[in-house]
Amino acid sequence: MLAVGYDADRSEPYTRIKPFDAEHDTSVEFFFKPTTLTALAIALSTLAYVATTNDVLAEGREKSVLGIYAAIAAFLTFSMIQFRDGPFIRPHPAFWRIVLGINLLYEVGLVYLLFEDLPSARKYLLYVDSSLNQPLREKDYTEDCSLSFANLYDAVDIFALAHFLGWLGKALILRDYWFCWSIDLTGSPGPQKILSVSFELAEYSLEHQLPNFKECWWDHWVLDVLICNWLGTYLGIKICQYFEVKSYVWRGFRQSRGFKQKTGRVFKQLTPRDWTTFQWEGTASFTHYITVVTLLTVFLAAELNPFYLKSLLWMEPNHPIVIARLAGVFVCALPAVRELYDYRNSPKKVARMGQHAWLLLATILTELLIIFKWGRGQYPAPTPTHVKVGWTIGSAFLVGYPLLKFGVPGARRYLRRRGKSEKKMGGGKTE
Repeated sequence: MLAVGYDADRSEPYTRIKPFDAEHDTSVEFFFKPTTLTALAIALSTLAYVATTNDVLAEGREKSVLGIYAAIAAFLTFSMIQFRDGPFIRPHPAFWRIVLGINLLYEVGLVYLLFEDLPSARKYLLYVDSSLNQPLREKDYTEDCSLSFANLYDAVDIFALAHFLGWLGKALILRDYWFCWSIDLTGSPGPQKILSVSFELAEYSLEHQLPNFKECWWDHWVLDVLICNWLGTYLGIKICQYFEVKSYVWRGFRQSRGFKQKTGRVFKQLTPRDWTTFQWEGTASFTHYITVVTLLTVFLAAELNPFYLKSLLWMEPNHPIVIARLAGVFVCALPAVRELYDYRNSPKKVARMGQHAWLLLATILTELLIIFKWGRGQYPAPTPTHVKVGWTIGSAFLVGYPLLKFGVPGARRYLRRRGKSEKKMGGGKTE
């Protein structure tokens, strides 16, 4: 061990580092031992071998592409070792650090594209897939809108499965049935459906820009909302309820006896260590209302952004880049929403928004900036009058409801307190 001329000031907060297994039940102890120097040695050895071996570089590969892959791998290795832990520790905190690193790489790429024009961005994608940079042929979903079993059966395609899986994922992220399917903004027993219906309404209002949003009425409300969305939400909430009532008894790997128990214990590492049920309570206070509306808006933006990006960049819906973006946002949203929930419900314990939530919000907003920049002149069709009226009514409701629910009662309480204080002051002057 090298001798150092001075000791670190152990009173500083950043020096109070405890081993991870001292604060958490790691169970499989080997995977939670600090091995930062070992990882550094393995990473540098791998880079040195790849960079200096002629057999690797002499296979006709593009060296610049290989260098980009190596740079990404080096960054993700640093992320895995040095980034802060998030709210999840299963299957391993390092996995969620890598997820954060991938999100950061995507955000950096978006920032770079933000300063490029649309034709240049399309040409850049040719390095990823040479079949791109070709105008899309939009599919018409309104050829025959008669409600029949044959039409319903023909409409069940890969996009119906995507709807189902998408809403199953939203249920796992939000963990609240009435948030996914509806939100009670009135306090009455009959909730007003918002999140599940809002995307269909968004498709209606944006079909003058994106032709593939034009669907038959039964495709919107029967196939999407009542079948795919509801089934996905229902199954997702059932999974949440299973983890909520499940008895979590975590025996360590060493305490498990026999090959079967030890193997089962390793696979249990892929399941949650515990489960937190989310109660969003959008009408409990003004802060809760703003949080829920903001989360709803971000969810809608995250849903709509890939449709605009694939339209602008000329990508088919089933292109691997589009699928990777959807899957990546889902995985990033799992810890991000948990951090937002803790930030809102535990302000004394959580002083600032978590890193996953902060970065995912920045990513969605950056995508919006790119769409606004590249979309200028790409959608010349004017916005229909009924769409403007609908958005005006919706905006008026979102602003008017908190004014009536929180603003008016708050103003009354303020006036009563002020009246009482003036009476006390007046009584004191009379004496």
